[in-house]
Amino acid sequence: MAIKMKTVVTYRTKAACPTHARTEIPLRDLTVVVDEPLERGGTNLGATPTEMALAALIACTNVIGHKNAKRLGVDLGEITIDADCKFDRRGVLMEEEIDVPFPEITLTVACTGPATAAQLVDVGAETAKYCAIAKLFTAAGTALTVNWVKVES
Repeated sequence: MAIKMKTVVTYRTKAACPTHARTEIPLRDLTVVVDEPLERGGTNLGATPTEMALAALIACTNVIGHKNAKRLGVDLGEITIDADCKFDRRGVLMEEEIDVPFPEITLTVACTGPATAAQLVDVGAETAKYCAIAKLFTAAGTALTVNWVKVES
């Protein structure tokens, strides 16, 4: 008998905030540390919250991209993801409320495998449908562009 996995789950955690800048978040058997750099009064033990948002987008693109490539029978080879992110800091600087703090993000997913350009377009289109973090950015008004390109290894 096959076990059906739940489609909607609830995440729960209780973060410790030992300083004004550092947050320690237990997730599974890990502790994620989010912090500010020394020049902003942090201890530089982790990425900033906004850096973590970009990192989550990159990681989600990697994971969901590979899942879609496997489902489509596409060999991506090794990939790298280059990010170019515009961040409007006026909100975090308390200068004014900003509706779209990340107005523009471009990711370039460079693949070394034998996948054709057309196959990479298909993987990219499918990934855009299923990457939860990309959906968050897009729904927030970010102009998100993800280019899947073939490169020679």
